Amino acid sequence: MTRLAAAIRGLGPDVDPEEAARAARIAYEHTHRLALEYEITDPPIVHNTKVNMGLKPRGLCWHWARDMEDRLKLEEFQTLDLHRAVANAENAFRLEHSTAIISAKGDGFREGIVLDPWRKGGRLTWAPVAWDKDYNWEPRNEVVARALERKHGQIVTLTDDDRILMGGLEFAAQ
Repeated sequence: MTRLAAAIRGLGPDVDPEEAARAARIAYEHTHRLALEYEITDPPIVHNTKVNMGLKPRGLCWHWARDMEDRLKLEEFQTLDLHRAVANAENAFRLEHSTAIISAKGDGFREGIVLDPWRKGGRLTWAPVAWDKDYNWEPRNEVVARALERKHGQIVTLTDDDRILMGGLEFAAQ
C-alpha cells in the first residue's frame, strides 16, 4: 500500500499526499471487499466462466473496473482523475480486458497507474500504464464508440469531455 501511495504521489507535483495515500488504501481495501462480494475462489478465467454460467454473482474484469472506479469517485479527489481503459478489444486471440486507471488531475490515462484487481483474482495489480507490457490499453470510450459504429452502422462521435454521441443522442456507456 505504501509503494502504491508513493507511486500515486509521484504522478505529479500537485498531487496531494493525503489523497494519494487515501486512494492507495481504498484501492487495496476495495479489492479485498470485492473479492469477498464476488466469491472469488478460482483464477480469473475460471471465475469468469462461473459468472457466465450464473454460478457466481459478479467478477468479470469490467465489474472490477467499474466498481473500483465508482468507489474511488466517491472520494471526490481534487488532485487526481480516474479513467477506464480496455485492452485487446480488436484481438480475437486474447481476452478483452477492462481496468481502472488513476492519474494526476488533468493528465490523460497514459500518464496514470493501472489499478487491476481482476488480473490476479482479487489481489491488486498496479503499474504505470507505460510499464504494463501485458496489455495495450486504450481509452474505454474509444473502444465503445468503435463497437457502436460497427454494430449500428452509424457515425459515433466522442466529445472532448468523453461523452459518446450516436445519431444525435448521447449514449451512456456502463
